[in-house]
Amino acid sequence: MTTEVRADLYPSRGAAEMTTPRQDPVIWSAPGASGPIAAKDLQGYEQDGFLTVDQLITPDEVAVYTAELNRLIADPAVRADERSIIEPKSQSVRSVFEVHKISEVFAALVRDERVVGRARQILGSDVYVHQSRINVKPGFGASGFYWHSDFETWHAEDGLPNMRTVSVSIALTENLDTNGGLMIMPGSHKTFLGCAGETPKDNYKKSLQMQDAGTPSDEALTSLADRHGIKLFTGKAGSATWFDCNCMHGSGDNITPYPRSNVFIVFNSVENEAQEPFAAPIRRPEFIGARDFTPVK
Repeated sequence: MTTEVRADLYPSRGAAEMTTPRQDPVIWSAPGASGPIAAKDLQGYEQDGFLTVDQLITPDEVAVYTAELNRLIADPAVRADERSIIEPKSQSVRSVFEVHKISEVFAALVRDERVVGRARQILGSDVYVHQSRINVKPGFGASGFYWHSDFETWHAEDGLPNMRTVSVSIALTENLDTNGGLMIMPGSHKTFLGCAGETPKDNYKKSLQMQDAGTPSDEALTSLADRHGIKLFTGKAGSATWFDCNCMHGSGDNITPYPRSNVFIVFNSVENEAQEPFAAPIRRPEFIGARDFTPVK
């Protein structure tokens, strides 16, 4: 009796850091396929790994989603739930995961064609939610996230086999150039950086507050930044940034008085279902890496 060996297109968490050229398309839909993204914007996404929409949702909608965010983070039951991540220093709520299952308001946003329609167009198939969360980055000391590729983690720890996943960050507050905004290295999505070091058991408990496993070396980051540069994203509340799962990205601390809150949704193709982890001893909890592959309708 033989055991089938899975192909691992993107080795990581080994003895040494290594790079692998991207093995997958960036745009999975057929050329000329209909959808809300214009052809020139799709071309920019293929080249850079991201696209921005100046106003995805209206000011009135921003007010609705902001009120729901505030309601959730003020709810003691939500705060006590394992799906909530607490800032180590301030003890304020940093993120609430699986928000599309906790809140019908955010579930409706996931189903909005302005949102899911773009995901289907990029990924060329029906999609499901691999992860959703609201991020609250309050002023005066909210910590940032160090440089990383989401796909490196989703591949190593959640078992996503291919780069057929897209994230959208929808701003609920203004993203200034000073309040810890998202930074991406344009074009970095075309090179996979496999990180060194084994994945500890229950690594997610630490990594959701501070990256450790899956963190690139200073030398690798310097090489990527020298080659691709760094773009900082700013925009009004209601703007959105879509970015490929393998973009090297991060954010700084927010030491200003001005909060930076957003809704973050990760869509994965139904043809790219999560398997067993490629480089971790156990799966992460389903509120972080979904095992419900029901298409968004």
